[in-house]
Amino acid sequence: MPQPLRLGIAGLGTVGVGVVRIMRKHAKLLQQRTGRDIVITAVSARTRDKDRGVSLSGYEWEDDPVALARRGDVDVFVELMGGSDGPAKAAVETAIAAGKDVVTANKAMLALHGQHLAEAAEAEGAVIRFEAAVAGGIPVVKALTEGLAGNEITRVMGVMNGTCNYILTRMQATGQGYNALFEEADKLGYLEADPNLDVGGIDAGHKLALLASIAFGTKVSFDKVVLEGIQRISLDDITRAADMGFRIKLLGVAQLTARGLEQRMTPCLVPALSPLGQLEGGTNMVVLEGDSVEQIVLRGPGAGEGPTASAVMSDVADIARGIRVSTFGQPAASLKDAPVSGSAVPAPYYLRMELQDKPGALAKVATILGEAGVSIDRMRQYGHADATAPVLIVTHKTTSAALDQATAGFRKTDVIVGDPVSLRIEAL
Repeated sequence: MPQPLRLGIAGLGTVGVGVVRIMRKHAKLLQQRTGRDIVITAVSARTRDKDRGVSLSGYEWEDDPVALARRGDVDVFVELMGGSDGPAKAAVETAIAAGKDVVTANKAMLALHGQHLAEAAEAEGAVIRFEAAVAGGIPVVKALTEGLAGNEITRVMGVMNGTCNYILTRMQATGQGYNALFEEADKLGYLEADPNLDVGGIDAGHKLALLASIAFGTKVSFDKVVLEGIQRISLDDITRAADMGFRIKLLGVAQLTARGLEQRMTPCLVPALSPLGQLEGGTNMVVLEGDSVEQIVLRGPGAGEGPTASAVMSDVADIARGIRVSTFGQPAASLKDAPVSGSAVPAPYYLRMELQDKPGALAKVATILGEAGVSIDRMRQYGHADATAPVLIVTHKTTSAALDQATAGFRKTDVIVGDPVSLRIEAL
């Protein structure tokens, strides 16, 4: 039998503890499935004496994760500390320089430094695996790098932040506004220490950038992801969209077109009866489209101790089996700088606005849309009790530039109160 695969785990938070639990519970099962023993030899965390609810007896302790990465009795460095720079990046670079394989759940680090780290790993004959960094327990990285390797990927999209999906679906279910549901999510522990990482779309944007790199053979370009969070989504938008057969999701979309690489993480409308439209609570869903397979839908828990630790162990098991896959599915040197798409693929849009209740107001709106080249598909006006009238418009396919032109025209009139809300409608 081969020598045991020896792990060094840096970070003993929720996910790190989950990995320890799996190792203790399923050591024999892992040995049967991989053909070799997998053992933890050493661990590292900020606090040694903290009660983590799991025994760490039998493991060596390192206060410094960089020292853990250097240890001669560690074959695979498992980085679960988080943070795009600092100790996590330094320890991973140290492990790679020592020729060790790396398994990480650190989406921020890879979204910002993935190309550099991938090139360094390949130069040393090491691999970096990061299934746990994207969509928790959903095996989407493996699906793209292995299962769909024979496909030209045409589009990747999905709901990749459970906190945002929880807030949006609870708004519809309870009739409460964004602020109340934000507080509820915070009390339940769903929000990051910096909540903007969640509700601002940054966390999900990191994930989308990683998937786009694998899907389209491009260098990771998180700085080119168009980001918009859910903070401006009102209960009116939720209910009005539902009236017209849609639901609002923070939706990531990546596709390579003749105009370049398009990467968006923004609130969008999706058909209410579609798989994405029916996605509830903190669950994630990723939709992959390829020329041979057409459409694959992957659904599952996007975070939490068990699902994320499960994804970590899937990478560890592959390394134990001797499966060696380039970080982003092909040699890092072959990844290209994709030109950034100057504009999104045309799509229908949802518009919500408050009009002054006076003759000719709606005609002015229609004229401005027409002058911008935006055609109206359907329109709905709601009852009102004051001097304004809420109006919803769904356009035919148009460009974001044309919509921006129309919005600028609206602001020059005296018939619209406040700023109109526009949301893209994504076809599935």
